[in-house]
Amino acid sequence: MDRVKGRRRYNSTGRQEQARRNREAVLDAAERLFLADGYGPTTIAAIASEAGVSVETVYKTFGGKTGLVRALYERGLTGRGPIPAYERSDRMRAEQTDPETIMREWGALTAEVASVVTPIRLLIRSAAITDPEMATLLADSDDERLIRMRHHAVFLGERGYLREGVTTDEATDILWTCSSVELYELLVLRRGWSSARFARFVGEFMISALLPESRA
Repeated sequence: MDRVKGRRRYNSTGRQEQARRNREAVLDAAERLFLADGYGPTTIAAIASEAGVSVETVYKTFGGKTGLVRALYERGLTGRGPIPAYERSDRMRAEQTDPETIMREWGALTAEVASVVTPIRLLIRSAAITDPEMATLLADSDDERLIRMRHHAVFLGERGYLREGVTTDEATDILWTCSSVELYELLVLRRGWSSARFARFVGEFMISALLPESRA
């Protein structure tokens, strides 16, 4: 009994940290290879070699290439800060009482997230043309974002911020469009707008489209 009591308890912290580092290394390697070579030509073996892990580790953690792309997309949605963008968004809107400030903050967060996630979204869109799993992922990402934007639209309606005549459904569609990668692609990637200019545009557009014309 004394020997049993004297045994050290197993500490999994080190292994968990190593697993986290391996996961990030695999995602970083996958992102580099996918964006450089494309979805189809990139193999799990190449990603594993680039990340310095076994092929088995990649499959065990992500399940395959589709799982890797989904994980990359979800990582991109967190934005660039230490706190995920969606958490910052919810905290801001709970604390802020001026709807115009909320819209401008949403515009800034939209630009931040889009700057990270757009390359992955474009990869998904391209691969979805011939790959059914990626087509499903593309549809899922649209649906998930629609749910999130409806969440915001309901909040605006409950706070009484929406202009008379603007329904929750219409607000959802406007927010969904403003948060789309396609809008960022058109204005930033194709027309050369800066991220700051895009953020201002999105914020001001939501103000004009959703809020009362005069708040004076």
